[in-house]
Amino acid sequence: MTGYQCEVDWERWTVILLKPDCLARDLLSPVLTMVEQHLSVLHVTEIFPAEEQIFAHYADMLPLSAHLGRDVAAELRRIYVGRKAAVALGYGENAAARLRAVLGPTDPAAAGPDTIRGRYAADSLAQATAEGRLIDNLIHSSDSADVVAADFDIWFGLDNRHLLRAPAPAPAPAPVPVPVNGEHR
Repeated sequence: MTGYQCEVDWERWTVILLKPDCLARDLLSPVLTMVEQHLSVLHVTEIFPAEEQIFAHYADMLPLSAHLGRDVAAELRRIYVGRKAAVALGYGENAAARLRAVLGPTDPAAAGPDTIRGRYAADSLAQATAEGRLIDNLIHSSDSADVVAADFDIWFGLDNRHLLRAPAPAPAPAPVPVPVNGEHR
């Protein structure tokens, strides 16, 4: 560690993973704009994910190949290895849960138009299943506050905990002059 020590309020943070299909379709900016309507977005970084990061992040899915009817490890390699993705931090009250609601369901076909996946995703679970692959659904975020620390360490690294500083509050808007007796001053 770099000597930065602090108590992190993980309830206020979430890790945002913008998947390769999001970047390939040039949706990074519109997706983050939607996220910013709910949370502050910090430290957006484009990356080429390492296999170790992908497998650590999706460790819960790796044993499910037989159940899902596809080779999960091979699919994760196909989706991520050698392809650009991005990571970012979301900050705000109850960050993980709030962002998960904005993402919409895993299957974009079941997501409402007011969600990121409902608005921007071009895949469906039915199509992915028929083609024997994992779904392309643009974005992932920490499932809950309980996993944010682990997600942070996977994507940003323990040595970057100094990034977990609350953003400065936005400045208050300048007061609007009120006309007195119809005159502007």
